[in-house]
Amino acid sequence: MAMRRTGTATLPLHGGRAPRWLFKRMVRLARAISEALVDDLGPAGVLARLVDPFWFQAFGCLLGFDWHSSGMTTTVCGALKEALRGTAGTTGLLVAGGKGAASRRTPDELRDYSGRYSLPGEGLVYASRLAAKVDNNAVQDGYQLYHHTFFVTTGGEWAVVQQGMRAADRTARRYHWLGRTVQSFVVEPHLAVCCDQTGPTLNLVAVEGQASRAAITTLSRRPHQDLLAELARLSAATSAVPADPDLQLPARHAVLREDIHPDRLAATLLRTYEAQAPSFEALLGLRGVGARTLRALALLSEVLAGAPPSWRDPARFTFAHGGKDGHPFPVDRTTYDQTIEILETALRRARLGAPDRLEALRRLQHFAVPPAAS
Repeated sequence: MAMRRTGTATLPLHGGRAPRWLFKRMVRLARAISEALVDDLGPAGVLARLVDPFWFQAFGCLLGFDWHSSGMTTTVCGALKEALRGTAGTTGLLVAGGKGAASRRTPDELRDYSGRYSLPGEGLVYASRLAAKVDNNAVQDGYQLYHHTFFVTTGGEWAVVQQGMRAADRTARRYHWLGRTVQSFVVEPHLAVCCDQTGPTLNLVAVEGQASRAAITTLSRRPHQDLLAELARLSAATSAVPADPDLQLPARHAVLREDIHPDRLAATLLRTYEAQAPSFEALLGLRGVGARTLRALALLSEVLAGAPPSWRDPARFTFAHGGKDGHPFPVDRTTYDQTIEILETALRRARLGAPDRLEALRRLQHFAVPPAAS
């Protein structure tokens, strides 16, 4: 059985923008590659490629973007969105969302697509919202989401590529989701990781955290006054610990104590009590339930129910036409244009009943991929 990888990619934040001459070429090449892939794999197969972080990284390099920059994510997704605009009839692919304000328009775009292509609009909106809430609130790794791209086929399959920023060390982290592999939004929902920087992470979607999720959900249904009283007692007890150079506490306690302010949680805890969420997924989906609320409930679940949460970072790793900033070498525009022309010509010939050139391109993988060990 193939192993699932849970994943992200951590990249340095780079300034600047893709120059117009490069972005225009990226759009053309992305369209040609996407059409070739659809012919070979179908729309769902393209989604499976996009959410493999290694493939995505190689794809961005092929398009000529910085090989290790955070802009790899935002610019490649932007080029794909532009490349696939108006092609749903031939590719079966649709793209919603993007960076910043564009990400907030994702629900409206998905509802529009659903009306035009008879898709389950509210189900797709729910998937988009839960994916964002998981990576912003349920996986507390220090990265704040600022980019969310939602890919969907006209057959209803979906995938998400989203990215968060950590200003403290100017790095970004990418999260990959593939709808058909998500058995639960709150139990190991990601597909594939590509990260060499890890650290203590409040991971409320870890498979080993089921007891904590159950306790958090149960606590959320208790009267908010009881929870606030418990938090106040914990805060007072922690503040009363005498200074002692030999005292050693788990690193997570400092994070929780610093970020939990009972007086700021009253309204949200009242909302969770009134909602009586039947599951952790339902609780996570409640409006207003954010990172601080979940941290408070996670602390209470450990202290009151003996169900500690997981602190395992879900992340695990990281080749070009060149890169826009000259690394590993400047973009060769002539070669870039020749690549686009070869792909576009191959696609035209294949659609006219002469697939020889496209078959030749497919055979190239036998030279690039080593044979499997016997």
